[in-house]
Amino acid sequence: MQTPLTRNLIVYAENLSYMRTLPDGAFRLIYIDPPFNTGKVQQRVRMRVVASEQGVRIGFGDRRYQVQIYDSPAYRDAYEDYLGFLEPRLREAYRLLTPDGSLFVHLDYREAHYVKVLLDTIFGRECFMNEIIWAYDYGGRSKRRWPAKHDTIFWYAKDPENYVFNYEAIDRIPYMAPSLVGAEKAQRGKTPTDVWWLTIVPTNSKEKTGYPTQKPLKLLERIVRVHSAVGDWVLDFFAGSGTTGEAAARLGRRFVLIDNHPDAIRIMAERLAFAEAEVVGLKDLAG
Repeated sequence: MQTPLTRNLIVYAENLSYMRTLPDGAFRLIYIDPPFNTGKVQQRVRMRVVASEQGVRIGFGDRRYQVQIYDSPAYRDAYEDYLGFLEPRLREAYRLLTPDGSLFVHLDYREAHYVKVLLDTIFGRECFMNEIIWAYDYGGRSKRRWPAKHDTIFWYAKDPENYVFNYEAIDRIPYMAPSLVGAEKAQRGKTPTDVWWLTIVPTNSKEKTGYPTQKPLKLLERIVRVHSAVGDWVLDFFAGSGTTGEAAARLGRRFVLIDNHPDAIRIMAERLAFAEAEVVGLKDLAG
């Protein structure tokens, strides 16, 4: 039985099983940020700092603060057969794309090269369009090797001769040497290359949901704006905190978000209340 797409959906389900209920060629754009297979428990500690004379944290002007820790979502990020886990899901993604649709797969250095070969097998090497590097400058610095401060995003088009790429919708960024290009170009800015310098979601940002591995909204907005059109359907079947859904909704697209973590569903339901998404599969969001 196929699931009709009539409204925005947040789905609590095992993603492969649910994907198989979705109709062929329904999505112009699919973005996924699958677990990175780090072998660790992924958790983002949520905290709140409040002024207190009994606080142990000391801030500006010797003011004291108390730190309150909240329950934080977590998941085990380890797979014995990572490619075996991803392959059927990537094959379903291929089926679900429109003839001019695109798939974006967000990975880190541990698995990127292996997944690239798998994607070449499923889509065809000719359908590989870009390796996008998302670079950021935040966090600890190793003293034993070059610190890893980037993720890899592979872009595959279902048809390399026919795909959506809205060049005029690309956001512009400042020139690194504006004096070399003249005042007019400097004011207009330049289009990004395949290396995207965007900060991670800051700890004190209003955007922060507390979900581990949350990606910045600007990153997803760039992908959604350029690779889909208003009214298109967008799918994310490792949806996490729902950044893909927020980008889609704010840009006039429709979305289906799938995750099998109850905390993710709760966070997405709250975050995307403005988009009037239907929550499917998790009956008691308060439980």
